[in-house]
Amino acid sequence: MNTDRKTFLNRGSIPLIEPELLSNIISTAADISLLINEVGVITSVLVNPHHRSFGELDHWIGKPAKDVMPAESYEKFSRRLRALTATPSKPQVVEINHADQTVWEFPVRYSIQRIEADRSVLMLGRDMRPIAEMQQQLVLAQLALERDYEAQREMDTRYRVLMESTREAFLLIALNNGRISDLNPAAALLLGASRADLIGGAIAQEFEGRRRSEFLESLSNLASAEAVSPVELVARRSQRRLRIVPVLFRAAGERLLMCRMDAEDDAHGRPDELTENLGRLYHEGVDGVVFVDTDGAVLNANDAFFKLTDSAGLGAVRGKSLADFLSRGSVDLRVLLENTRRARQLRLYATKLKTAFDSEVTVEISATYLNDRPKPCFALLIRDASRTEVLRRPGFSANDDGMRSVMELVGSSTLKDIVAETTDVVEKMCIQTAVELTRNNRVAAAEMLGLSRQSLYVKLRKFDLLTRDEV
Repeated sequence: MNTDRKTFLNRGSIPLIEPELLSNIISTAADISLLINEVGVITSVLVNPHHRSFGELDHWIGKPAKDVMPAESYEKFSRRLRALTATPSKPQVVEINHADQTVWEFPVRYSIQRIEADRSVLMLGRDMRPIAEMQQQLVLAQLALERDYEAQREMDTRYRVLMESTREAFLLIALNNGRISDLNPAAALLLGASRADLIGGAIAQEFEGRRRSEFLESLSNLASAEAVSPVELVARRSQRRLRIVPVLFRAAGERLLMCRMDAEDDAHGRPDELTENLGRLYHEGVDGVVFVDTDGAVLNANDAFFKLTDSAGLGAVRGKSLADFLSRGSVDLRVLLENTRRARQLRLYATKLKTAFDSEVTVEISATYLNDRPKPCFALLIRDASRTEVLRRPGFSANDDGMRSVMELVGSSTLKDIVAETTDVVEKMCIQTAVELTRNNRVAAAEMLGLSRQSLYVKLRKFDLLTRDEV
């Protein structure tokens, strides 16, 4: 069967089409259709009724085609018209941008046909805006990928320079398989092999007497517990005793261990005897040691402090205010820190600690202000005084004027008068103690005693505790 296009049309298989029906067919077959006469004037504009994003373009009728096209698009259109004139039987395809009053533009891909009857040109167009928007999104995505790639390259370069130049020995271990992901030359030197030979190898095989599962579990538990005591191991290749401090983190969904290593025989990395002894005292001493920042938040503490406060561990106290553990709360904390900051040291401060179960422990606190660093802090030494509290109860000396006057009342006054006199003596002693503890800070002393500032001044005047300038 012959399906040649000319034979098919000549046989009359397609009947003659009415003008209105032909107009409908053209309008629905393309998104936009233009009919341009032989002098380049638009005589008809058909917009697909199902594609109204172009709006109404009837005002194009009667305009020259060059008025609705930018200059570069009109040049391409003119070249296609000349090619169509040279070979009328070969339709031309052109992509041009339409400009409507220079307010907005839209790209259209046209198929150009020559109508020989009146030398006019029929242009059937497809809207290219969805494709152009997709191309724009692809370009933006590509640019974003390029920026991310450059940022990744920059971070990777920084990481490599840092690993190569630092004197500290670091290695990264993947927890899922227990193999070395990366290490720097300092770590390779301590382990006794080249970096290329060590990467990808099992970390447990680099140390003597270690099995993979137990070794990884011990390092992971140590890192999770935030312990500061390093693990001491012997490298299999170099036979050097190493100390390892692991840090657990997650990157891209993978759990990794970063291990910092130093050798015991390294003169630069080995702590001296005093440092080692102080470390032992901090961890194993019977007195609580607490480091707090300038606001009183706990930075670090030892096991003795955890026992005093019945705390579970460092995670339960780090970041909390020390006032939460003092019986008088912020009053104790303010007096303690202000006096220590002023004098650099506080030899003895008696108070009570609150435990996690709301009980109280009598303690004595000495404090030192460490301000020779970018972030100053306070070091507190806390001693349990509950066992010696009975032996250290303050007795009244016979030389005390107030107590002597009370004792002289016995036999000459009634019990009621003696009790009243005793109350005044105790009240005076309490006020004197509060003023001394607060370094004559009357506001803090009043808050410590549970009095208003005016009431404190009345009692100071009553017991003749004001200076001449304050009377």
